[in-house]
Amino acid sequence: MQSSRTRGISAALLAALTFGLTVPMAKAWFSGVGPWLLAGLLYLGSGIGLSVWAVLRGRPWSVPRHDLPWLAGSVLAGGIVAPVLLLLGLRDVPASTASLLLTCEGLFTSLLAWIAFREHYDRRIVLGFLAIAAGAVTLAVVPGSPQSAPLVPAVLILAACLVWGVDNNLTRVIALADPMQIAAAKGLVAGLTNTILAVSLGAQLPTPAGSVLAGSVGFVGYGLSLALFVYALRELGTSRTSAYFSVAPFVGALVAVLFLGEPFTVGLMIAVALMGWGVWLHVTERHLHDHGHDSIEHEHAHEHDEHHDHQHGEGQPPGSHTHRHTHQPLRHQHPHFPDAHHRHDH
Repeated sequence: MQSSRTRGISAALLAALTFGLTVPMAKAWFSGVGPWLLAGLLYLGSGIGLSVWAVLRGRPWSVPRHDLPWLAGSVLAGGIVAPVLLLLGLRDVPASTASLLLTCEGLFTSLLAWIAFREHYDRRIVLGFLAIAAGAVTLAVVPGSPQSAPLVPAVLILAACLVWGVDNNLTRVIALADPMQIAAAKGLVAGLTNTILAVSLGAQLPTPAGSVLAGSVGFVGYGLSLALFVYALRELGTSRTSAYFSVAPFVGALVAVLFLGEPFTVGLMIAVALMGWGVWLHVTERHLHDHGHDSIEHEHAHEHDEHHDHQHGEGQPPGSHTHRHTHQPLRHQHPHFPDAHHRHDH
């Protein structure tokens, strides 16, 4: 149990690192590319790169037919609408501000998880998100701060956060499927859609070198990041994964201050402190109580532990393996997150 949780935390933090770098990179390297076209190129690079990787791995398609509507909704929200909103807002605000405003993605994700999916939360989680939200508001209200954001661009970025929150909760439903296949499908569909629409409306493609650079940034910052995020959803649940992923804005803000010459102001310091405190409250949470598991049959990558004690006719396979298996009813007590096996009521 502990090893899967540790892997989930590591995946969420690595997803945050890779995605956090894309905001200052987009601001510094692609300022002359329209937001719609840039969103398409970033996702297209993600989809092509991950599709090649997925084919080389040779695994069969893992998203069940009845889950395809969830995947389609995730592609529409997170692959088409949200990145365009983000890149529209990014044109008129400093990269450090945009990066920190993106912390609100975790807030919206968790609110939707609590309301729509009844995922468990407690006062510590709520207090952490209030601190994160206060940090985001600070960026907009500190007068005269170079990081203060004009209203419309800030609203666009916050709208992107809300739409990504919808995307994260839709993806949660299919998180037991192969994360790389999910990320590849989203990248291909969203990349082709955004690119074709942008070009048909008159957008000019950058040079071949610029297109390859954008695709490479997208492969790492959107593709690998999303695959890691989906894996973390499986192991940690939606709101906890979003809490760890909230580290991403700090990565972007730090890069913007250190390498793009953006100033480190009082308002930015207050926002970093509030948001950092909120993230700390989340990552130090401990959830423990007696709980029951109903019988369930599904398929996903797993190792044999207290939740996976089924037998194999050919002997116990070492390490992680994938096959359809059944969980027998079980009641016990241990620290846990609302992962794929702990979505019980409280």
